[in-house]
Amino acid sequence: MRDDQKNVAQKTAAHREDESLKFYFTPVDPPGPDTDNPHAKSSTLVEDILATLEEEFGEDILEKRAYAGEHEAIVAKDRIVDICRFLKEEEGFDYLVDLAGVDRFTEEERFEVLYNLVNVERGKRVRLRIRVDEDDLSAPTLTGVFMGAGWNEREVYDMLGIRFDGHPDMRRMFMPEDFEYYPQRKEFPLLGVPGSLPLPPQTPEGELTMDPFAAAHGSKPRKSYDEPRSDFEQLG
Repeated sequence: MRDDQKNVAQKTAAHREDESLKFYFTPVDPPGPDTDNPHAKSSTLVEDILATLEEEFGEDILEKRAYAGEHEAIVAKDRIVDICRFLKEEEGFDYLVDLAGVDRFTEEERFEVLYNLVNVERGKRVRLRIRVDEDDLSAPTLTGVFMGAGWNEREVYDMLGIRFDGHPDMRRMFMPEDFEYYPQRKEFPLLGVPGSLPLPPQTPEGELTMDPFAAAHGSKPRKSYDEPRSDFEQLG
């Protein structure tokens, strides 16, 4: 485990006194050198667009880079709305294809929000990223430029806990409002947290299912065909 990963693990565990979320790491091979991407398309070769952004916004374009034959830029978080509005109104990138969150699992600027914009007429695509620190889990909403961003931002909030300032309806999208965790964070176990999300019983009179993966955690839940016959079935 790298030092920055250890620090993040300790920092996150300290946020919860019960330390119910344990960290497990699987060794991975170190990343190899960047190679040509045979699947790269000319639509993602947008050096001219990134150069235009740098001319317009200067130091707020923090980094320009190419990965696997595709160009993207990391930009200042507090300027993301202005940059996207410029791309839409001045450069014709009027289609927000996607907006997603990333857990980089690093000590500083742990999270990213990724924006994928397309100029349909020119057949060009540009990706932007902003960095979000764990101690300031917020970013400006893009709904004033692309109304469709609202759904994506709610999903990022639901899965990673990043709030979008100015969003008209900043609620969880999939998980209950009182759910304590954020399932796409790296420390969240793949099999979930037993008891964190009670599921409906298999029959109307049955008990709530407290562990969706009970067998994986060492118990054997009753099979559905072993459940007692429901009073509702008898009435039918």
